[in-house]
Amino acid sequence: MRVVMMTDLEGVAGVASFEQDTYGDAPYYEQAKRLLTAEVNAAVEGLLAAGAEDVLVIDGHGPGGIWFPDLHPKAQLMHGRPLAPESVRNKVVATYDVGVLIGQHAMAGVVDGDLAHTQSSRAIDSYTLNGIPIGETAQFALMCGALGLPTIFLSGDEAACREAEALIPRITTAAVKQGLSRNSAISLSKEAARDLIRERIQQAVQKQRADALPPLVLAPPYVLEKRYFHTDSADRAAEQPHVERVDSQTVRLRSENILDILYH
Repeated sequence: MRVVMMTDLEGVAGVASFEQDTYGDAPYYEQAKRLLTAEVNAAVEGLLAAGAEDVLVIDGHGPGGIWFPDLHPKAQLMHGRPLAPESVRNKVVATYDVGVLIGQHAMAGVVDGDLAHTQSSRAIDSYTLNGIPIGETAQFALMCGALGLPTIFLSGDEAACREAEALIPRITTAAVKQGLSRNSAISLSKEAARDLIRERIQQAVQKQRADALPPLVLAPPYVLEKRYFHTDSADRAAEQPHVERVDSQTVRLRSENILDILYH
């Protein structure tokens, strides 16, 4: 089994605040990167113990979230800013068998989601796909699904786990903290969080071999609405080709191919 692992910084135990932990100029940003990398390493250990042969880690946090010197020696890392074009990345992802998420957060607007947001914590109010609110978990799972991969595991806060379980019945999750508000949480110790991830992701691989989850696929056509906090963000988005202006803060994209709009 070959595994592609999407990572983010906000769903990690010990990480709770945008201003303190996850923005590039946050005082504990470098510490947060080390905490994420240790959770990634625990996941890699669990995957290898379950028989995975290849693990590709994608650094999915905006300014970067992986502390490369500490990354597990058996993992590979897709990184750099800006990342390669989607068409290039998708060709790589399509060669893998399953997808997993480490350090994930809930979508924007979830009241008990620690660090809840969708794509940009400073600009985006919400994403809605075919009338259903979605976050970054759905984006990744649907991207994988369009490329033929099921998403079988997620770690993050309780709200992120709840979101994944509603989206993908039978997915395996590991909640490493409980969100109290958007910038506050109760975290497991770093050791307990890593032990839980290592154990649960190994179970996810075993479950997939015994009773495989299918790729997450929605039938076309696709209509994605993006609502911004501010009108000037919608102004800029509406200037792009094939983007409709819905109202002062919302734009709409339509496509028969979900890959054309998921990360637009």
